[in-house]
Amino acid sequence: MLTRIDHIGIACFDLDRTVEFYRATYGFEVYHSEVNEEQGVREAMLRINATDDGGASYLQLLEPTREDSAVGKWLAKNGEGVHHIAFGTADVDGDAEAIRGKGVRVLYDEPRTGSMGSRITFLHPKDCHGVLTELVTSAPPSADRSSVEH
Repeated sequence: MLTRIDHIGIACFDLDRTVEFYRATYGFEVYHSEVNEEQGVREAMLRINATDDGGASYLQLLEPTREDSAVGKWLAKNGEGVHHIAFGTADVDGDAEAIRGKGVRVLYDEPRTGSMGSRITFLHPKDCHGVLTELVTSAPPSADRSSVEH
């Protein structure tokens, strides 16, 4: 069962400049940053608030590390802006399978590793009224996050 909006992903050309905009304009601070080589992005998670299910809601700022990444291709076509919306779930595998059973294309056969050690998958935007949709199961609080930059 989807429990919250986990994050809204925003594609940008210059991560540092975009982080500074959100800091100066809204007072949002970077909660977490990392480079995800598999996804080809450098990212910053700006925590907006905590949620009733123990998770949080974030803005995820994404700068491609290579032109052939999904975010790099999207930026080349669309420019900066909202890239996707992500919903939190306790069971990304089960929810992805249930949604697949309703005729929505799930882009990964098996969930992949996302931000902060989460497990993620995406739903095809053509099946979701033009919105690239991500499903996220957060890593347990005790997960080793030694590679995390705060």
